[in-house]
Amino acid sequence: MLKAFKYRLYPSKSQAKTLNATLETCRRFYNDCLAERKDAYEKEKRTVGKFEQLCKVKALKETNPYAKALHSHVLQIVVADLDKAFQAFFRRIKSGETPGYPRFKGRNRFDSFGFKEYANGFRLDGRRLKLSGIGRIAVRWHRPLEGQIKTVRVIRKAGQWYVCFACEVAAKPLEPTGNVIGIDVGLSSMITTSDGHKADNPRWYRQEQSKLRVIQRRVSRRKKGGSGRCKAVLQLQRQHERVQNQRRDYLNKLAHELIQQNDFIAIEDLQVRNMVRNRYLSKSMMDAGWWYFRQRLAAKAVEAGRTIVAVPPAYTSKTCSNCGNIFDHLTLADRWVECTCGLSLDRDHNAAINVLRVGQALWASTWHTGACVAQEAAGL
Repeated sequence: MLKAFKYRLYPSKSQAKTLNATLETCRRFYNDCLAERKDAYEKEKRTVGKFEQLCKVKALKETNPYAKALHSHVLQIVVADLDKAFQAFFRRIKSGETPGYPRFKGRNRFDSFGFKEYANGFRLDGRRLKLSGIGRIAVRWHRPLEGQIKTVRVIRKAGQWYVCFACEVAAKPLEPTGNVIGIDVGLSSMITTSDGHKADNPRWYRQEQSKLRVIQRRVSRRKKGGSGRCKAVLQLQRQHERVQNQRRDYLNKLAHELIQQNDFIAIEDLQVRNMVRNRYLSKSMMDAGWWYFRQRLAAKAVEAGRTIVAVPPAYTSKTCSNCGNIFDHLTLADRWVECTCGLSLDRDHNAAINVLRVGQALWASTWHTGACVAQEAAGL
């Protein structure tokens, strides 16, 4: 399996200048390739493909003095990124979503470039990362690098530089614990489990909102295009990054704890993109990071050999976990449920129990169907 490892880079002033120049060259080449595809279709109804544009990398290096200093893989990755954008565009059209045609990249909208083969354009030289045409860059190794390095991407974010290694690592299955759990995500508590445990929702964005408001006002008062505005924008970006790092750190640790303690996890299959259209709760939903939490939980489960099942969320909160009675009168303001069967339980705890029960039923039916197909294939 592939696993990403991200580290902070500390380039010198001359290296940072070269990194910025590399990004600018890649951005211009990206826009040129996009313009070629767009014009070819609009004027000739002809489709320009990935391999046709890859053939132009060599010509670009011969004619462009800025591209001449770059490794060819850097420019090839640019073409591959553009092709991925078009593939996503066609996929959204087929699925009936808003297409979102690939856009031309401005100076502040292109912030990464990559290499696609270790020891061919990049390699580790002791404790430093050596990049072709840039040199040896200091890296902060805050955790060990595992597995075999396949590709690398250099990223500029909020005025700082990072490197992201894609490594091929072996799965590390954990020992069985015998525990199964259902999870209900929410806003008053980040999660509530079927055994009654609750994890707090720190509300990172709302805690920093007063600081962000002050910095945003400072940006709006600065003259556009001035150095003062650039400094204010950079300060705003770093404040947003701080909030994002706090959120991700908390959710990563929470997901790790759940994976370590449970063999089977059932979680609601929430359509967050549709839910955030609620203008009263959208900010709180995005601040909670439900989708990121689910992604991290699934990724860690694959590595640890755990089972994750996504459960349809319909009526999980309005169904009695004891007798199955449906509470039609229940609203979002009701945080405690009581049933005629004698059940008296926290609303989220009740929903988590229902999520676990439905998840186990879905997993059992999936496993049974797979077993029957295997037996038919074997002639049993």
